[in-house]
Amino acid sequence: MVIGVLEILLILIFLYIARKDSATSAKSYYPIASGFKRFTYAELKTATSNFKEEIGRGGAGVVYKGKLSDDRIAAIKVLKEVNHQGEAAFQAEISTIGRLNHMNLIETLGYCIEGKHRLVVYEYMENGSLATSLNSNKLNWGKKFDIAIGTAKGLAYLHEECLEWVLHCDVKPHNILLDADYNPKVADFGLSKLFDRGENETSSFSRIRGTRGYMAPEWVFNLPITSKVDVYSYGVVILEMVTGKSPLQMVQLGVDSGRDQTLVEWVREKIREHIGSQNGTWIGEIVDSRTSGEYDTGMLINLVKVALQCAEEDKDARPSMSQVVNILLHPGSHNSHDMNEASVSSIYNKVSSST
Repeated sequence: MVIGVLEILLILIFLYIARKDSATSAKSYYPIASGFKRFTYAELKTATSNFKEEIGRGGAGVVYKGKLSDDRIAAIKVLKEVNHQGEAAFQAEISTIGRLNHMNLIETLGYCIEGKHRLVVYEYMENGSLATSLNSNKLNWGKKFDIAIGTAKGLAYLHEECLEWVLHCDVKPHNILLDADYNPKVADFGLSKLFDRGENETSSFSRIRGTRGYMAPEWVFNLPITSKVDVYSYGVVILEMVTGKSPLQMVQLGVDSGRDQTLVEWVREKIREHIGSQNGTWIGEIVDSRTSGEYDTGMLINLVKVALQCAEEDKDARPSMSQVVNILLHPGSHNSHDMNEASVSSIYNKVSSST
């Protein structure tokens, strides 16, 4: 009898403590398994001066500049689509993001779950997005090449090295951020699709994800989605850096002219036109003349070749991101500079077969 009463008392005490902890958790932040902070909405509202300074905007939400209580400058993203995600699911994904650790991935400092609010706190990147730098012509050829390698390393880590496979699903210049030294860091990852290591990487999605112009054909034709969708988008981003042409503008020009030509097709066509020409190499025809500095022709040719391989319509013809890193770092071992007419023909075969 006495033991039974004690058991009931212990249960009541446990429930009281649990309820008290639950009530106070909304008023303070605490470390979770991943090691970063859970902030209150009021804290982040104060840090951003009531979300005053917007520094980025995308399909998933709006990003604001803020100053945390420890004086660190942070980027605070307010997510739009929160109703379909429960607290447990959101916290599980945040915990996974917190375990990602790579110099070419944006660092997550914390998060907020409070009522309908879902926010993620990231490190602040002084030079903003790659898109901003491309539009302002701040990058020389050396920086562009370093950004290409760094971005590839970050994506290779997401796909192959971390505990869970993480598909980004929206690789584009707006989601590649640059620090004070223009080192690239992939951002807005992790909330797209996570896979346990024991699962098959192939998956289906309830809706199309990504940005027009950068999206792999799998999205359009409702094919299984794998990490190769990120590889395709990466290839388009590299072509944009080399040519200075936005794939979004190419799509719009195609709509206006009645001719549907992507950036990938445009590059393939330019290569085909200049193979065998006596007027010099084709690379000079496609490079962005606004980019400052000298470039190594062989290195740039190798970069374009890799980008076009990444942007193949057939996902099985695309390399993995780790293969991309290896080819860019060790071009000579892959005969990457040998781009005669026969080797280039395999790159633009889809264009030539359609004309």
